[in-house]
Amino acid sequence: MEKAPDAFRTISEVADEIDVPQHVLRFWESRFSHIRPMKRGGGRRYYRPDDVDLLRGIRHLLYGEGYTIRGVQRILREHGGAFVQNVWRVGAEPPPPLEEDAQDAAAEPAEDRAERALFSELGGTVRSPEDGFGSGENRRKLETALDELVACRRIIDGVLQQD
Repeated sequence: MEKAPDAFRTISEVADEIDVPQHVLRFWESRFSHIRPMKRGGGRRYYRPDDVDLLRGIRHLLYGEGYTIRGVQRILREHGGAFVQNVWRVGAEPPPPLEEDAQDAAAEPAEDRAERALFSELGGTVRSPEDGFGSGENRRKLETALDELVACRRIIDGVLQQD
């Protein structure tokens, strides 16, 4: 049974709907103060339709447009949540030029730079199945592998910093 468009969604429903792992959604909550799902007893998250649109916009800017986390934070600060909620839609106002994001990259935390580097090493942006990338299942497998590689990279970076 499909939910109404204005119904609240659980984290697993949102993760499936926008094709991003649940742990990435939790990570984004720590990086983007605009993401504020309702939390019930036991910490269970419920996302409003506007929250889902915001997450789609963040995903589009990070994976589709190549912005850094700091770049998306700047867009949220300068253009607001409503802009990001709609930036992924066909015919929406385009995001500001990516060149402005380069100055943010230098100040980006090492763990975010490592994640961005891995994405670029694997061909730049993560494309959707509609772009001819393959099945959603193949994409999820690749994203899981990428998440594991990012975790390995963070462990290695941590060990290297200790030396």
